[in-house]
Amino acid sequence: MPEITSITVPISFVRDLLAAVHDPLKRRGLIEKAGIAPLLLEEGSARVTAEQFSILYRLVARELDDELPGMFARPVRGGAFKLLCLSMLDSTSLRIAIYRLSRFMRLVVDDFSVDLSVHGDLVRVALMPSGTTPVLKVFAQEVMLKLIHGVVSWLVGRKMPVARVDLSYSRPEHASVYVFLYPGAACFDQAQTALYFEAKDLEAPVRQTKRSLTDFLKRAPADWLFVSFAEHIVSHHVRECLEKHLDRPTAIADVAKALHFSVRTLSRRLDAEGATFQGIKDELRRDVAIQRLTKTDTPIAVIGAEVGFDDPTTFHRAFKKWTGSTPGAYRTST
Repeated sequence: MPEITSITVPISFVRDLLAAVHDPLKRRGLIEKAGIAPLLLEEGSARVTAEQFSILYRLVARELDDELPGMFARPVRGGAFKLLCLSMLDSTSLRIAIYRLSRFMRLVVDDFSVDLSVHGDLVRVALMPSGTTPVLKVFAQEVMLKLIHGVVSWLVGRKMPVARVDLSYSRPEHASVYVFLYPGAACFDQAQTALYFEAKDLEAPVRQTKRSLTDFLKRAPADWLFVSFAEHIVSHHVRECLEKHLDRPTAIADVAKALHFSVRTLSRRLDAEGATFQGIKDELRRDVAIQRLTKTDTPIAVIGAEVGFDDPTTFHRAFKKWTGSTPGAYRTST
């Protein structure tokens, strides 16, 4: 399951992750170890790479001895994730594996339970807040859905298709990143946060072993946070098509033709996913530019040209609009 290497993560995720680290000096030390400039925390539209966020997650989890750092009333101690995976490996089907996951979470977390129920042809895996915690933090819900879906997909050795994702909160400003986090249409302001997938998938066999678990744990949390599960989402296909021709002008008509849609149909499909062609194009340019600014010494003017800007001034203006910083300031700070 290949990772999406070009995506970036909103700075709000970094702030939420660091919320449990109360010592300012420790907080600064952790973000610097992850290669994130402290100044970015003050920029509302700043982004970090998926790799930087994954490194920071591991550092914070180790610092707090909490594998779900500060998300719940009591910490989930180091080693819990490994024990969870081990408990599921000898399951004869995905149904049994998810049941074991729900029982395991009941032992380590008081704030919610994982509820598995069948509704016709669909299965719902829902986060049910406890009486003592009527409202779960948004960040905690985002991470738990990714953990459940990522682990389930890893267990069966394929990207588990999801029919729908329900979120019990209103659409956040960073919702555009959900196309990479969740593989189904996101529905906000729902009664519970839940994933839905086809009931027949419950009988899928578990295909992983202790040997493959070792590699999975080494890469955690990247393998369950930032693996692409969005291939069937039209906006993902648009992004892939644009990325192949990023250094040249590509109009919506070009992409529609490549994807065998009319322009009208493509626009309608994107609208149904809460996306626009220009929005996808800008997000891709932003993410690729950030990747190259942080990981290469390529001149800024060349990076601008590589993401489709012939005029360096236009690139500088666009980048500042996207992130709150100029390309030069962003590179210096990181």
